[in-house]
Amino acid sequence: MTDANTRIDETVKGSDVVLFMKGTKEMPQCGFSSRVAGVLNYMGVDYSDVNCLADEEIRQGIKDYSDWPTIPQLYIKGEFVGGCDIITEMTMSGELDTMFDDNGVSYDKDAANKIREANG
Repeated sequence: MTDANTRIDETVKGSDVVLFMKGTKEMPQCGFSSRVAGVLNYMGVDYSDVNCLADEEIRQGIKDYSDWPTIPQLYIKGEFVGGCDIITEMTMSGELDTMFDDNGVSYDKDAANKIREANG
C-alpha cells in the first residue's frame, strides 16, 4: 500500500463521515464540493473534510482508492457512497437519511426535509 493509500485508508476508517473535496467545508473551492458540503453542513452532520487541492498525492490517490474519477467523494463508516450527483439524488430521495440512520450518524431530520421541500 502506498503512503497516500495508507493515509486515505486511515482517514476513511478513522471517522464516521469523511468528505474528500476541493477546498474545505468552511471554504469549498468548486461548485460540486460546495454542494455536498452545503448539504452536510445544513443537515448538521459531524464530518471530516480532506482538502484534495492541498496534496497532489491525495488528490490522485483518492481516485485510485475508490476507483471513482471525480472529487468530491463521500464516505460513511468506511464505505464509499458517491460524488456530487449521487449525494444530491440520495438527499432528494431520502436515501441519505436512511444511510445515516442505519449507520448511527446524527443529523437534523428537519433540515433534511427542508432541503427536499425547497427543491421538490
